[in-house]
Amino acid sequence: MSLIEELTWRGMFHDAMPGTAEHLAANAPITGYIGFDPTAASLHIGNLATIMLLVHLQRAGHRPLALVGGATGMIGDPSGKSAERNLLDETTLRHNQAGIQAQLEKFLDFTEGPTGALVVNNYDWFKNFGFLEFLREVGKHLTVNYMMAKDSVKRRIGGGEDGDSSGISYTEFSYQLLQGYDFVHLNKTLGCTLQMGASDQWGNITTGTELIRRLANADEREAKAYALTGQLITKADGTKYGKSETGTVWLDPKLTSPYQFYQFFLNSADADAPRLIRVFTLLSKEEIEAIEAEHAAAPHLRILQKALAADVTTRVHSAEATEAAIAASQVLFGGGDLASLDEATLLDVFAGVPHLRVLRDEMTELNAATFLSDFTLHKIFPSKGEARKMIQAGGVSINREKVAAPDAPVAALKHLADKYLVVQKGKKNYFLVELV
Repeated sequence: MSLIEELTWRGMFHDAMPGTAEHLAANAPITGYIGFDPTAASLHIGNLATIMLLVHLQRAGHRPLALVGGATGMIGDPSGKSAERNLLDETTLRHNQAGIQAQLEKFLDFTEGPTGALVVNNYDWFKNFGFLEFLREVGKHLTVNYMMAKDSVKRRIGGGEDGDSSGISYTEFSYQLLQGYDFVHLNKTLGCTLQMGASDQWGNITTGTELIRRLANADEREAKAYALTGQLITKADGTKYGKSETGTVWLDPKLTSPYQFYQFFLNSADADAPRLIRVFTLLSKEEIEAIEAEHAAAPHLRILQKALAADVTTRVHSAEATEAAIAASQVLFGGGDLASLDEATLLDVFAGVPHLRVLRDEMTELNAATFLSDFTLHKIFPSKGEARKMIQAGGVSINREKVAAPDAPVAALKHLADKYLVVQKGKKNYFLVELV
């Protein structure tokens, strides 16, 4: 299966310049690149969809090139933006670039060879490129009319549907020239003939192919430059994909824990999961269709979402992280061992339940009924009487153990991570009590 055929059945292909398919078929291996904006030290789920384009390029026998925009990141891409972006300093950008490269190495094969991946930084060729030199060598080859015709520029100047406009600075207006020159530089130095990206990057990408063509014509050379874009990943309702209730889903475990990451995919809607498993995993068409058939027979088991979440979490984090996330996920359903969870995972698992704080010294002599009413500020039970009734009915557990009697001493309970008690009231009501 060719690269474009692979991307098409996975629902990842959006558009390509004429001749791209033939170029890919006739020239092996070719070098293709995607640019990554270093505005943070970690990539996120939206970037992962783009990374998968490079993964498939390499699997098709070609050489993937990841460009970290150390120079262009100082300016900001106006595509999809309605206002000028804050500029980052070089120290911050260098820190972000290091984090991004470490993450890319999890997905691409960087071993030496004709298809071995490379990471480059456009700051390396722009840092000594003078302004006057850039205008003479690059700027004169593209007209303002051509640059103003790009959608990213027209939206900022025209103000979009509401007719209001914040305008666009010359700095951001020049972004497409800089990105275009990236392609020129990589074409000359590394023989790169393909630029890829998400569909909203089409304007910037084609600026590069046009610049290569015009510079080649000026030198009477043959121009080989092609463009391919992937689909933006959206939910079935058309909204942008990649954010959870708590915000962006990052690939860095310090920003989004493996448990939260696993849960994000596990909670995918049935309408979204078939597309997501095609985009974010490397499972074959036959494997995916078999999982879908199994899921259709018992949707309540969420077989499709579990396969998706396990596969992606393993590749982004590790098999061990996935096992821990699955074990933690089972806790709320009564099948997991609370004592096996570290503090961070425990807090992740119970992030959505009431978090109560109690002074450790004040509960030394308390029995269960008093603790569950008076010393949790009546948030678990409104009174000792209510607590006693439910304890006697067998409806209260602390750390997964049924409370045997209302006068059972709380101090005898083993604390989780030396300071937490998980109280379960009935089947579905959980409370996390922290002893401070």
